[in-house]
Amino acid sequence: MIQYTVRRVVASIPALIAVVIVVFAILRLIPGDPARYIGGENMGEDALQQLRERLHLNDPLHQQFLDYVTGLAQLDLGTSLLTQLPVIGIIGDALSITVLLAVTSVVIGVLISVPAGVLAAYSKFRGKDRTDNAVMGVVMLLDNVPSFWLALLLMMGLSVQLGLFPMSGDVGWDDPGQMAMRLAMPIIVLAVGTIASLTRVTRAAVLETLDKDYIRTARSLGTSERTILFSHALPNASLPIVTMTGLSLGRLIAGTIIVESIFSIPGIGTQLITAISGRDYPVVQGMVLVYALIFVLINVTTDIVYTRLDPRVRLG
Repeated sequence: MIQYTVRRVVASIPALIAVVIVVFAILRLIPGDPARYIGGENMGEDALQQLRERLHLNDPLHQQFLDYVTGLAQLDLGTSLLTQLPVIGIIGDALSITVLLAVTSVVIGVLISVPAGVLAAYSKFRGKDRTDNAVMGVVMLLDNVPSFWLALLLMMGLSVQLGLFPMSGDVGWDDPGQMAMRLAMPIIVLAVGTIASLTRVTRAAVLETLDKDYIRTARSLGTSERTILFSHALPNASLPIVTMTGLSLGRLIAGTIIVESIFSIPGIGTQLITAISGRDYPVVQGMVLVYALIFVLINVTTDIVYTRLDPRVRLG
């Protein structure tokens, strides 16, 4: 397993190198001047040139790229042009909140969608179409609800009207209760998408498994339906469920930008928007690279989980 993990990580290095090069080039092609953004419209030309020199923006592009790659080799992502803070510290603070949002949303989504998918599949298999149609109708409704619209709806209902959750305030680890209240509505919004997609996958996988010969054999031997469902059918249908769970986690970590912006959550999505608006090259480059590393980690972890769920899967 260790050898497989090392091979997968090594095989991902060319993709990571491509990400570094493409992001570096695209950022320099986007119109805009970080020095002008930092100094403001009223800064004189002489002072602006001095600021560009101090930020090394006047260096040749190949020199800027060489400095960036040299820093990466030393695990140094550079310094923010806007705040002069280490990029790795900015990403660390923001990423911890985003990962908490994404992981909690996926866990809630799995806890709801897997039983719902199993129920829908079993009902369909037994000819109880009403239950199946009811579950899948709710799933289709959730799947077609835009996240920004649901976020605004929750803010109006749960925060403005009922006052159950705060719309603003600090999000810090020093006050877990306040943090949980602030993150409750964003987690609900993110979990809805996971529930919709994962329920459909679970239903399809379990429904296909229920028609297998070993399921009919277990039923003929008098095995209870609960045991058949959760000890035979669900474990053998778990590979597509695990795949969708991994994809959902990666998608949520990379796709929390809108939700974080609406709820004013200082996660990596909000920081990325700020960095792009201010042409903060080091922060954008560092965040995109972290996104790529997260996807590699999720893919490798998903493949390893396969071998624990199905002995027929071998790492090669």
